[in-house]
Amino acid sequence: MTGTPHPDFVIAGKIAARVMNDIVHHIKAGEKVLRICTLAEKKILEYGGKGCRPAFPCNISINQEAAHYTSPYGDTKIFPEKGLVKIDLGVSVNGYLSDTALTVDLDGSYEKFKLAAEDALKEAISMVRPGVRLGDIGSVIEKRIKSYGLKPVHQLSGHQLRRGILHAGKNVPNVSTRSSEKMMLGECYAIEPFSTDGNGTIRNDRFAYIFSNNLSSKKKLDAISTRVRNIARRKFGSLPWASRWLFGMVENIDLGSVLRTLVRSGVIHSYPVLLEGKQGMVGQAEHSVFVGSDGAIVTTRRN
Repeated sequence: MTGTPHPDFVIAGKIAARVMNDIVHHIKAGEKVLRICTLAEKKILEYGGKGCRPAFPCNISINQEAAHYTSPYGDTKIFPEKGLVKIDLGVSVNGYLSDTALTVDLDGSYEKFKLAAEDALKEAISMVRPGVRLGDIGSVIEKRIKSYGLKPVHQLSGHQLRRGILHAGKNVPNVSTRSSEKMMLGECYAIEPFSTDGNGTIRNDRFAYIFSNNLSSKKKLDAISTRVRNIARRKFGSLPWASRWLFGMVENIDLGSVLRTLVRSGVIHSYPVLLEGKQGMVGQAEHSVFVGSDGAIVTTRRN
């Protein structure tokens, strides 16, 4: 392991930060969620050039939605007059990944959710160094969020980043744990505290708009399902993708039905929209960091 991040990891972080700075100003009541998702993904390609793509579909989760909402094809959903909007986006540059998120309080009614997640993230980053226990970082996150009278979403966590693998190996908990796992020099992580006034659990919604390929599957399929599987593998590889990305690539088929078949067959994995377990409001903050010899190098920090 080296004490210096790979240049493409740094570039991926800078692009994600730039895109976030651009799109956050468009989050307002009445605006279409689909427009913001596609705008973010378009700007990633615009700023990145060759070898750059979204690391996953732009997630825009509102109020009790904790994660994994991205607009389906033709989505008419709009931002409400008040509430919390979580924007979560990532960039891949030649396989080196970034992952970052922030929360917008639409009318100022839920500021403590936003601040609790941001402060917890700041304290967690200050602890990053070779040899620090991941459970100790979780403890700091938990204490900071509780100081706001809220709870961490303990069933969600940060995660290690490796080239081409968004959720790789170790997790960064949002609560204190007894895990002996430690951060090591040269590793990369996405740290993402979630704050809520619910019970800190999550449950799956019945809808899923994000998928990833099981590249090892050799399941025999019908001709149409095989065609969709092959297109998804060729276009998206190992990283998550949105169902809307396939529209225009495959025509004259019931794509929803085909995707359900592929999920049942284990050919693709679905990521259902995640809801807070007791319908609590949810805030989120996230940065990508490199574990350097002197502490964290934050690649997604915004101006």
